[in-house]
Amino acid sequence: MISTDYIEVAVTLPVNQTFVYGLPDTFRPDACPGMRVLVPFGRRRVTGYILEGKEESGPYKTKDVLDLLDDHPLFPESDIAFLKWVAGYYIYPIGDTIKAAMPAGLACMDVSCAFVSVKGAQALEAGDLSHEEARVLGLAAAKNGISLKSLSRRDPAGAAILRRLEKKELVQVTVVLQKETAGIKTEKFISLPKQTPTQQIRMSAKRQKILSIVREAGEVSLTSLKRNVPTAPNLIKPLAQAGWLRVFSRRVFRDPLGDPVTPDTPPELTDEQAAVVQEIQGRADVFSPCLLVGVTGSGKTEVYMRLVADAVEKGRGAIVLVPEIALISQTERRFRARFGEKIAVIHSMLSQGERLDQWRKIGLGKVNIVIGARSAIFAPIRNIGIIIVDEEHDYSYKQESGLRYNARDLAVVRAKMHNCPVVLGSATPSVQSCLNVVSEKFFQLELTRRVNNQTLPEITLVDMKKYQGTWGTDSIITPELGRGIRSCLEKGNQVLIFLNRRGFSTFPVCASCGKTLGCPHCDVTMTLHKGEDHYKCHLCGHILAADIRCPDCGTGKIKNLGFGTEKIESMLKTLFPDARVARVDQDSTARKGSTLAILRQIRNRTVDIIVGTQMLAKGHDFPAITLVGVICADLSLSLPDFRASERTFQLLAQVAGRAGRGEEPGRVIMQTFNPDHFTIKAARNQDYLEFFNQETPFRKALMYPPFSRMIQLKISGKNAEKTRDHARLAADLLEQLNTREPKAQILGPIEAAIQKISARYRWQILIKGASSGNLSRMVSAMVRDPSIQKVKSVSIAIDVDPYSLL
Repeated sequence: MISTDYIEVAVTLPVNQTFVYGLPDTFRPDACPGMRVLVPFGRRRVTGYILEGKEESGPYKTKDVLDLLDDHPLFPESDIAFLKWVAGYYIYPIGDTIKAAMPAGLACMDVSCAFVSVKGAQALEAGDLSHEEARVLGLAAAKNGISLKSLSRRDPAGAAILRRLEKKELVQVTVVLQKETAGIKTEKFISLPKQTPTQQIRMSAKRQKILSIVREAGEVSLTSLKRNVPTAPNLIKPLAQAGWLRVFSRRVFRDPLGDPVTPDTPPELTDEQAAVVQEIQGRADVFSPCLLVGVTGSGKTEVYMRLVADAVEKGRGAIVLVPEIALISQTERRFRARFGEKIAVIHSMLSQGERLDQWRKIGLGKVNIVIGARSAIFAPIRNIGIIIVDEEHDYSYKQESGLRYNARDLAVVRAKMHNCPVVLGSATPSVQSCLNVVSEKFFQLELTRRVNNQTLPEITLVDMKKYQGTWGTDSIITPELGRGIRSCLEKGNQVLIFLNRRGFSTFPVCASCGKTLGCPHCDVTMTLHKGEDHYKCHLCGHILAADIRCPDCGTGKIKNLGFGTEKIESMLKTLFPDARVARVDQDSTARKGSTLAILRQIRNRTVDIIVGTQMLAKGHDFPAITLVGVICADLSLSLPDFRASERTFQLLAQVAGRAGRGEEPGRVIMQTFNPDHFTIKAARNQDYLEFFNQETPFRKALMYPPFSRMIQLKISGKNAEKTRDHARLAADLLEQLNTREPKAQILGPIEAAIQKISARYRWQILIKGASSGNLSRMVSAMVRDPSIQKVKSVSIAIDVDPYSLL
């Protein structure tokens, strides 16, 4: 409850400050920090978040809050300092930071919309309009009104045409309050009335059955009742009208959890596991950042569950982060088997309503264990006892749009604010975390053996240069790998084939003129998806028909070179016709629930060969997989990114760890063109220290993270010259602001590695330095400069601690 006359509000707009509003008496008894309010902002109404009460309005005349939008806070007051820190560190507006942390679909604001007038409808029907006018008017008519922002997205010239239509009185443009798209779910419940009914009604057998069910249950939902009596909705209405039943609505939570699981019994810990658990429990009441290095299959998840159980027993909560949505299913099942239904899951594959329900359950204290992908770091747990980041090295923890945060780093910050341990677990820890151990910012614990004394898989390197120029499948699936697959299948085991590239053909070329088939909106080649019978751009989603002729010469047919997971799947079906083959990549798991279905098939052993991308490379535990084949181990080594070697090592070591997790020993066959590269050798030896010792001298010599702090500026616009000039202006301003010693290093501006994406030209600037505070000061001052702000057609995205330089 807020007792002051004024409140500080963060509005959901790209503004770098908060605002003070008056709080009318009607809202004061219910208003709390963390709630949403509807406030006037200029000529609009927008959503804001209450941060705190204010005794005074300050030097400005305040406006009053228009409405209170919540019945309880969406985030605890104790998290406001954390959210402000996030906004400051990542140089992002505080209101938009909170909006990004919350479930999607909660914002309310005034939006300008165009509606077709009676005169416009008549003109559209009569066909008296130009083609352009008819198209824009048709868009507005089809959607019963269209926002100006949506129209500009669908038709770049739409705004100008709309102004012409408005002058002719064919459309009306007005402001509409856009309501939240995610809301609470209610359901009808049925119970017996408190008083005996006096009105008589004919009792059929089905009506008697309904009364019997309700009488026995005391109270039952309509959904449950329909399972026993399918026609219940029609039958209960006359019974309720006659006073025999009471029908009422109640808030219910949507359940995104998977199939029911059988409760488990905690296994006996190994000596190493017990020592790790004891060490971390001994630091339970202080901020203790721990790097837990455990070889694949060493039982890190069991350690996590013991630590979570300890926190829950002490009345505190826990957050468990996993990098991939595909991994959440496995982790959630294991935690539910141990903790029952007292967990919540948060990830982007939930519907808006499901995610809102999970968020409210956490906020209301109904659950205190949260499992999720990177966004779960913002879960509104009031008293956190432990935060766990599984596969801490994974770059999926980095958000690459909007608020570009790193959930692993935020886990450390939030743990510090809650004074609790944070455990970063991995078999292949990041260079950053290893350096934090060396500099004694973190302490390290290790699990060096697999549970049940399982041996690590034997890894064989196959030099692909031997098969260059060969015909058939040998240049992709070498004889060594083919023999390994056949042997594995004959023993009744499963095979995992790894290739981190999806699609059928990744390099389509004209057979006549030799030009590649590129995306018209991006500087990349199209990818053939044979199952969907089209070419697709993996950056903007643009699609071309599979039978297209060369756009350059107009005559030649397209020759499909290169390969992806879809082509590997096709090859394996031809080579091993009796084997059941499944593919796990972004395409095969696009539909909701498809990921769980495929993982269930693997777990139930209804597939023999699994072709997968990085979605299957980490964390999964399938005991029947005894062979892992890596089609091209050095696929990502040549990327123009200083982390290319680190990513390659981690990916290879992780995918190798999927083999031999059951009773039978595992084997890995890595196909590579660079068998002598230190990254490939370290992955073969499963030795993260070997890689760390080889990689860090290069990073230190070039002053790349973690030996410096870095901010990347991504400048993009639809006009190539304006974008280039804006990038140069930004660089000039940064040079002028670079006055503090030691000075930062400014690299660029330079065109991005992929120069155009979604018809936007891209430039970038890298700023490196010893002090993150100094870099933040320079960038903040640069983006506030009037000469930068007046250019609206070119955008500058700020990426603090970037993970991808492409």
